[in-house]
Amino acid sequence: MPADRSQKALAEFVSEAQETIDALGHGLMQLEAGGHEDPDPDVLNGVFRAAHTLKGLSSMSGVERLTRLAHALEDLLDEVRLGRRRLDRPALDLLLEAPEVLSRIVAEEASGAAPASTDAAARLTDRLRAGEAPPPARAADSLATVALGPEVLGILTEYEEHRLRANLDKGLGLHRVKVSFDLDGFDRELAALNGRLKRLGEVVSTLPSSDLRDPQAIAFELLFASKEPVDAIRREAGPAAAVEAVPRVEAPPPAPRADAPRRAGGALSPAPEAPSDDAASLRSASQAVRVDIHELDRLMNAVGELVLVKTSLVALAERLRAEGRDPAAAAELQRINRTLERRLEELQAGILEVRMVPLEQVFDKLSRMVRKLAREVGKEIDLRVSGGEVELDKLIVEDLSDPLMHLIRNAIDHGIEAPERRARAGKPPLGTVRLEAAPQGNKVRIVVEDDGGGIDEDRIREVAVQRGLATAGDVGALSRRELMNLIFVPGFSTARQVTSLSGRGVGMDVVKSNVAALSGIIDLHTERGRGTRFEITLPVTLAIVRALVVWVAGRTYAVPLNSVLEILEVRAAEVRTLSTREVVTVRGATLPLVRLSTFFGLPGAGAPERLFVVVVGLAQERLGVAVDAVVGQQDVVVKPLGSVLQGVRGIAGATDLGSRRTVLVLDVGAIIEDVVSGEPREAAG
Repeated sequence: MPADRSQKALAEFVSEAQETIDALGHGLMQLEAGGHEDPDPDVLNGVFRAAHTLKGLSSMSGVERLTRLAHALEDLLDEVRLGRRRLDRPALDLLLEAPEVLSRIVAEEASGAAPASTDAAARLTDRLRAGEAPPPARAADSLATVALGPEVLGILTEYEEHRLRANLDKGLGLHRVKVSFDLDGFDRELAALNGRLKRLGEVVSTLPSSDLRDPQAIAFELLFASKEPVDAIRREAGPAAAVEAVPRVEAPPPAPRADAPRRAGGALSPAPEAPSDDAASLRSASQAVRVDIHELDRLMNAVGELVLVKTSLVALAERLRAEGRDPAAAAELQRINRTLERRLEELQAGILEVRMVPLEQVFDKLSRMVRKLAREVGKEIDLRVSGGEVELDKLIVEDLSDPLMHLIRNAIDHGIEAPERRARAGKPPLGTVRLEAAPQGNKVRIVVEDDGGGIDEDRIREVAVQRGLATAGDVGALSRRELMNLIFVPGFSTARQVTSLSGRGVGMDVVKSNVAALSGIIDLHTERGRGTRFEITLPVTLAIVRALVVWVAGRTYAVPLNSVLEILEVRAAEVRTLSTREVVTVRGATLPLVRLSTFFGLPGAGAPERLFVVVVGLAQERLGVAVDAVVGQQDVVVKPLGSVLQGVRGIAGATDLGSRRTVLVLDVGAIIEDVVSGEPREAAG
């Protein structure tokens, strides 16, 4: 990008370019899923428009290698749209390489890095330009078989002529749908009519005309191709539309006049613009504003500070009421606080909504990756994706790519067996990998599952002993969950040989670290010979920190609610000691337990008969944290610690709960790491 471009212009280019590339990639995956023999014309047009937009955007921004690649991509797609080139498997494979290269170029522009993608972009541009010979010409022009006069044929675009021929070649009937709308709402009504008709066929062209009967109306004539009878089309078009079938003819109709106007452009004709004055024509069609995610972070922090102010005002109102100084003022202050609370909730929800993006952005990229990896390892993979519309905070979605990539890569390389081995096991040669997402309250659950051979427990024990992680006796005493958690140890791998995809022991450690950094939880379920299932549970956002306030040895602490799974009340007699570690049994599973007062070296308050246990989790680990009492929940703003407390393990920061009451916020990850690892530590308090 030219050096004189401002940072704001660069940010706008990167944002719009990546958004367009994502749309292009999604459209290409739709074309593949829909079958490339007869591509959906609407999807194909959408991909073509995305390539055209990207070409213009990169040209304006001076990114030449991106412009050349987008132009070549646009030209190939135009050839496919016009029927001059088949969308066969090689062509689709070639097109699907483009989003990755395009994204690399945009990433280089965003970071200011040297353009390392130049050679890859040039090679792909040349391959896109290579093309193939056009299909043989038709023996007869199917346009000559329908009674459309030169006044219609002469104004069809080249693309509309191609779509008309394609539908006629398939033996579909052609109909003229005539309709008139009021000027003030014609665009919405025309779009609704198109949507209804597309259920029965294809709208080949939309031709506007004036309505001589009503100067305040605009008329349209739609050329519509369908295999349905005319009565069915009339029902979908509605009573206001006139539908007539275009008859077939034996002899060719008269040739179009040489001076007949021809409509420009290659896409389906959009509805004409509404009549407007010069001032209105200067308005932007887009109502979107791009905002840096870090600006939203600052706004969210400001809202958090206002929540603390609101809490202080509530405390003041309560004090005034309790002291009886001015009951009327106290009541008015409480009323104002209730209004402030509602507005703050609306503001917080609005900022959060702006941050949300669909998981489809990641899922589409993973779908393209699966095609490539499956080819490399010589396996047939059916990737089934659902839940792409589920939304998460953009920062979480960005950081989710790596862990999901590692899980799917392992599923393809280690999980799914080779075709001949699947045949011996009575499985179909086509292996299945499922990628699903579903909302669960204020969290989202993401599943990566394969129907492969499952994880070999004996092999895990063997590797654990070889690596010196445990003795043979210790490994034999591990529960199944503890044994499976060994795969998350750095450098652990059950692969007997290193491949280009995996076997170096870095994948699952990355998954654990990334999921933990997102305050997420990962669960593993596997069955030998049947497959493996990973479930990742993530908070919808990390922008809002809601905390569980607990009381321990006369002190108050805040536990980030993102890490809290449940709260239990257990009898002291239910706590037992296992290998010097306190544990409790929860629904048949053994849960490690830590008393928060012991962890921080606080003076004990005797031996209570009952304990409150806050069950927390991070990545693959679970831990019960025993506290004296649970106070409630509250939104908090976490402040960094001063130099004196900065090195204290188990403390992430401090927060103000109102009325100048400062409490410490627990670092759940550090507490789990210290307790589960069993390493001795010095008391923090």
